[in-house]
Amino acid sequence: MTVPNIELNDGNAIPQLGFGVFKVDPDRTEELVLEALKVGYRHIDTAAIYGNEEGVGRAIANSGIPREELFITTKLWNDRQTDAAAALDESLEKLGLDYVDLYLVHWPCPENDTYVEAWKQLIGLKKAGKAKSIGVSNFELEHLEKLETHTEETPVVNQVELHPYLQRWRELDAFRAHKVQIEAWGPLGQGKTDLFELPEITEPAEKYGVSPAQVIIRWHLQNGVIVFPKSENPERLAQNFDVFGFALDESEMAAITDLDLGEEGRGGTHPKEMNY
Repeated sequence: MTVPNIELNDGNAIPQLGFGVFKVDPDRTEELVLEALKVGYRHIDTAAIYGNEEGVGRAIANSGIPREELFITTKLWNDRQTDAAAALDESLEKLGLDYVDLYLVHWPCPENDTYVEAWKQLIGLKKAGKAKSIGVSNFELEHLEKLETHTEETPVVNQVELHPYLQRWRELDAFRAHKVQIEAWGPLGQGKTDLFELPEITEPAEKYGVSPAQVIIRWHLQNGVIVFPKSENPERLAQNFDVFGFALDESEMAAITDLDLGEEGRGGTHPKEMNY
């Protein structure tokens, strides 16, 4: 199976499907990332706040896979927005890497009003070769526009909570108009929803002989979203990668899109409410 690449606005490319390690136990991270790499994943998404960068680094070192074949993302935590260079150095040491493929400002934390300073520092880190690409996470359109007002570099991605119950296409299309690609965190609803029980999901799953999770991942992919589902179950981890042997038709895509609950579907913190 070949994972499609999506071109970023800086000329680099990112695998559209990856493996996320949010809330993965640090003691199990190496094992699970190694399993993901064996399955075929080459895109790994972690963050300083997850506490498992060391496990990701050990897996990379023990995988035998050339560094240039991997795409590694980590993120700048909220209390380091004025100290991004040192924060990235710490992450690189834990990961055992000289550079990351993508470094993100994890949250804008608008009340602190330091995300523009953080972004300027990320631009410097990219120029220094410590991050091939730079982007943001959980940014609203007003935050993006402020970055563009004060700097000449647009983030390559915005990683946001996105799943069938929280879609926000009008806002996300506005980001795409700025050539910012969309990444989904919590793409399966983080186990907090009944998505896997809905006929809009279960009927195509039965039709194509796949799991409800595979149907939702396929919906994301066909919407052009970069997605990295997380699972600590090796069988489901492999299933989540096996999503290129079927395609949802227009009516099936539309039925899932109709599940959108707007803000009522949000399971995580709203970006305007997250501060440190």
